[in-house]
Amino acid sequence: MITVAEFPASNELSPLSTQEPTIDADKNQLNDVKVVSDKELVVVVKPSTFEPELHYYPRVLNSIIHPLVFSFFSLGNDRIIQRFHHLNPQVDRKKLHQILDYSPKYFKWAGSDLFNVTTQSGKKQMIVIETNSCPSGQKSMPLLDENQVSGGYRKVLASSLGDIVDSQLHGSSGKLAVIYDKNAMEVTGYAAALADLAKEDVFLVPYYNEGPNSHIKWVPSEDQSSGDTLYIRDELNNWHEIRACFRYVTQKPWNRIPIKSKTKILNPIVSCLAGGRNKMMASVAYEMYNLELRGSGLSIRVPETINNVAKSEIPLWLKSMGHHGVLKVPYSNAGQGVYTITSDTQLTEFMNTNHHYDKFIVQSLVGNSEWSSRAKGESYYHVGTVPNAKGETYVSDLRMMVCGNESGFSPVCMYARRARKPLVSVLDDYSAKNSWEMLGTNLSVKHADGSWSTESSRLALMDHKDFNKLGLGIDDLIDCYIQTVLSTIAIDKMCKKLVNPDNSFNFELFADLNPDESLLDEICK
Repeated sequence: MITVAEFPASNELSPLSTQEPTIDADKNQLNDVKVVSDKELVVVVKPSTFEPELHYYPRVLNSIIHPLVFSFFSLGNDRIIQRFHHLNPQVDRKKLHQILDYSPKYFKWAGSDLFNVTTQSGKKQMIVIETNSCPSGQKSMPLLDENQVSGGYRKVLASSLGDIVDSQLHGSSGKLAVIYDKNAMEVTGYAAALADLAKEDVFLVPYYNEGPNSHIKWVPSEDQSSGDTLYIRDELNNWHEIRACFRYVTQKPWNRIPIKSKTKILNPIVSCLAGGRNKMMASVAYEMYNLELRGSGLSIRVPETINNVAKSEIPLWLKSMGHHGVLKVPYSNAGQGVYTITSDTQLTEFMNTNHHYDKFIVQSLVGNSEWSSRAKGESYYHVGTVPNAKGETYVSDLRMMVCGNESGFSPVCMYARRARKPLVSVLDDYSAKNSWEMLGTNLSVKHADGSWSTESSRLALMDHKDFNKLGLGIDDLIDCYIQTVLSTIAIDKMCKKLVNPDNSFNFELFADLNPDESLLDEICK
């Protein structure tokens, strides 16, 4: 058993409750246990302490990247554009160049979840399900270069934080930190990689929703336009200014991290509110950007989506979709707050449940060709995995992680996930009542005590063993990459709309686009 407290850089620890985040190597499963003491664990991570065994799943350490996946990562944007345009001559090649060369201002690190689908006419393509501002994936990606053991961890940091890690460059005496509320395996990897990149110690800091968080404070700057500065308290009760931090805070991060911050944050909170952790705003961002892309032959492909739906209106919208649909709490993540509805029983259970937020998303269901939603435009059906020896096909998705800087975008890593049960062609009473078992792909499981675990047995790696089961080719990966970049740009453009010239947040516009009083009350002013 390996614990975070045994992480090689953990030589300076503050008091901790009796439970710690653990990595169970035998089960290949990570458990993030919520710290509940009034003094939480703050670890100081030193350079030259990156240990692959701590930051990758054991099966990843022993895997070899699939040659087709390696070929995709070796293409570069110019060849990707050439190939995509060759297969899609209706696409404006100059516009595609502009898209992949786009330099994001706020949303520099993103990961999209995509489904491999087909239409009634047999047109196969990738569609975006959601885009995340703190995406996981590094621990699941075989190394592209065995000599670069920190792999995508370092790539994300060098690409998106590289210009601010040098304290002398910016004349700041502040320190660096990684703040997190889950995914201990990856956040420790980012901390070690950041320490190597900056050649200095890095604070590794838990920041839980509804936690005491007495080790963290935000101090207003004398210059109000520059925002608040993050300070971290060490085991000796000394406070340290943080000049830049990497953020893996996913649970309602806007309720404790200010939108305007002097401390540089990757990604800033506005990226979550604009779509990275807000499915409602993401849908609006996609729609706006698609209007901008008209005539280019490009668009973000998503299931039919209805935003800002009151609970009482949900049955009417589901009826219009043929009584099959997906209901989403817009601000949840890690598979939480998503409900696949294929029976009256499921709808009744949803309607009888109390929900914290006032507004919901209704989305067309991607199912089997015999029982998907009835959509206004294209109806999508899962392609799924290649049938196994039993003739079973599983729903699967693909996570594509990208990062962007002044040179444009580049892919970072990928992994796939499959559902627990195989996809059926005919819905019976059991499968209709338990549709999430064959449609839900997320691996995260949240427990009653607030802790998380990962069902890594459903993880499909980009290696020789797993990749062939997905039935994907290099053109599918190119399509995934372009769809991910498009969705990331859409959210970055929404960020720009929500930030005023004085760097303050445009609450009035946000409230008009996302009129949910419960959410507005949560945002840290």
